[in-house]
Amino acid sequence: MVRLAVAIGLVTSSWAALAADPLSLAEAQRMALERSRQIVAEDAAVNATRDMSVAAGQLPDPVLKAGIDNLPVTGRDRGSVAADFMTMRRIGFSQELTRSDKRHLRSERYARETDKALAEKDVVIAAIERDTAIAWLDRYYALAVAEVVSAQRDQAVRELQAAEAAYRGGRGSQADVLAAKGVIAQLDDRHDDAVRRVRGTAITLTRWVGEAGNRPLAGEPAIDTVRLDPAALETQLNHHPEIAALRRQEDIAALDVKLAEANKKSDWSIEVAYQQRGGAYSNMVSVGISVPLQWDQKNRQDRELAAKLATAEQVRAGRDEMLRSHVAETRTMLNEWQTNRDRLARYARELVPLAQERSEAALAAYRGGKSALGEVLAARRNELDVRLSALQLEADTARLWAQLNFLFPTTHGPAPTASIEGIK
Repeated sequence: MVRLAVAIGLVTSSWAALAADPLSLAEAQRMALERSRQIVAEDAAVNATRDMSVAAGQLPDPVLKAGIDNLPVTGRDRGSVAADFMTMRRIGFSQELTRSDKRHLRSERYARETDKALAEKDVVIAAIERDTAIAWLDRYYALAVAEVVSAQRDQAVRELQAAEAAYRGGRGSQADVLAAKGVIAQLDDRHDDAVRRVRGTAITLTRWVGEAGNRPLAGEPAIDTVRLDPAALETQLNHHPEIAALRRQEDIAALDVKLAEANKKSDWSIEVAYQQRGGAYSNMVSVGISVPLQWDQKNRQDRELAAKLATAEQVRAGRDEMLRSHVAETRTMLNEWQTNRDRLARYARELVPLAQERSEAALAAYRGGKSALGEVLAARRNELDVRLSALQLEADTARLWAQLNFLFPTTHGPAPTASIEGIK
């Protein structure tokens, strides 16, 4: 890997107090998880489905019933609740006797909803870890770019001073001085843009970790190893949180099919009532049973079952399609990541050293009176472009690494595979 030191700060005075407490990538991810309100929401969803799993397994609440039957509304006994032998004050209750297998299926369905909510929580955790890592890496490389530009500007200032001294001594031209000043002005513009990017990436990082996002960053990211094995990619991605959530949805759809089958058998209801009549008459007790008549099963229960079967097939097909999409997308990212690492090795081995040697040769020739300052400035500009290109490539590679390495939550993702030798 192209090794470039990260700037401790662009404004040294404001970071001096924080220099002893740099922010590591792992710490940033931990802080982001602790601050996330989305995880709180996912935990609430898990608790809700767990409670519903218990509630769904119970019998429906009994229904209390009270009323007056056969109250006279005409004649001399109208409005009396005791004069007519048919008038009864009634109190009772009814209870739906939902079959135990149906209650178990309903409870099991919410248990699978809990599993789905847990898988969706893993999706959120992985996304937070990935997005926090990308924000941390963006700031890391923005600082690195600012450091390179700042170092090149310092070199350009020294060359301007040498050009001015040569001009005063009659050994140089005013054109060399103006050319050096022009280079410094261009580097000032680049430096201002680099500072803007540093501030912007700090704002993005603070979205995840709060004010800690303004701290200096610790350590160089290890982007040469990902927690994926290309040979077993489909097997690993089959456990991806989004795929796991769809598998849980598939389980829910399968239980909906079983519930639709169970609904083809009616649940009975029982009702008991006590009826009080006038003092001259006997009190009574009534007992009854209610049974729904499924007289049109082919257009109701059978249609419902067919719909649930179609939904289950829809979820299963959607899961298969998402898995294929994830595998293809991940293979593409892995290929690009590995290609970028090869390119970074070329930059470290050839392009950056050659650009640096060209600058040194041009400077030596200028000092020996064999070339003009313009050739030195052109070589310096080329060296800066090469270094910045290397940094941009490394930043792109680091982003790919974050997307690949945090497909799964770090707490229970796939074990790290054997790493490929990094670029030194």
